[in-house]
Amino acid sequence: MKAIIRKIIEYFGTRSLPVQVEFPKWEKSLSTLQKKTGYSFHDLTLLKAALTHKSYLRKKFNDHKVPSPFERMEFLGDSILGFVVSKELFTRYPDEQEGNLSKFKSKIVSETYLTIKANALDLGKYILLSSEELQSGGQNKPSILSDTMEALICAVYLDGGISAASRFVKNYVLKGYEDLVNRIELVNYKSILQEYLQARNMPAPDYETLAEEGPQHQKTFLVEVMVGGKNMGKGRGTTKKAAHQEAARAACQKLGI
Repeated sequence: MKAIIRKIIEYFGTRSLPVQVEFPKWEKSLSTLQKKTGYSFHDLTLLKAALTHKSYLRKKFNDHKVPSPFERMEFLGDSILGFVVSKELFTRYPDEQEGNLSKFKSKIVSETYLTIKANALDLGKYILLSSEELQSGGQNKPSILSDTMEALICAVYLDGGISAASRFVKNYVLKGYEDLVNRIELVNYKSILQEYLQARNMPAPDYETLAEEGPQHQKTFLVEVMVGGKNMGKGRGTTKKAAHQEAARAACQKLGI
């Protein structure tokens, strides 16, 4: 763990990331974010790394191949989140079967759930983004917000260990999760449709992207779901994943599920 911390500190130092000069208000705002999360960092470099999006670094150094601590922290944070959530569900529901626990977990670690939690923190305004990402509304994009939540979990882990990360996840991310997972946007319509069709020996759904609209940095996808060659619904979304869910939701409504 110490080796990882050294690499991050070394990276920020050797690359001379000028956040203190360019973003004095950002530096000061980090104390507010720490109060919101209930965790105070011993090494503020880790928090800065978790909030410095890859787009900012690559724009700053004019290098699309520059290594990003953000991506590495997102990767580890995702695993830590999954572990803590699994442990919580295993303990909270001793009589529940594995299949139901997995479905419950998938909702909690989903992009939508993490985005809800990120918005509750106003996390978007603390993220350093490239000018292009800012102009395209990157601070509100679910993919960026959810990734930053995972990077933040990793930062807490690297700073305070698994106990600190577990407390953060339990006290903040898991707070009110039993009510949140029942919200309509957290329902996995693709899974519901898939299970419905399988139970009736019907063909598996086939999703086809009909159109990609808008500029490269702000696309909207139109997706159609087919069952046995028959159109069952269409959906739009800012990601293909979201468009698939909307199409599946339309199919569920059509089938009366």
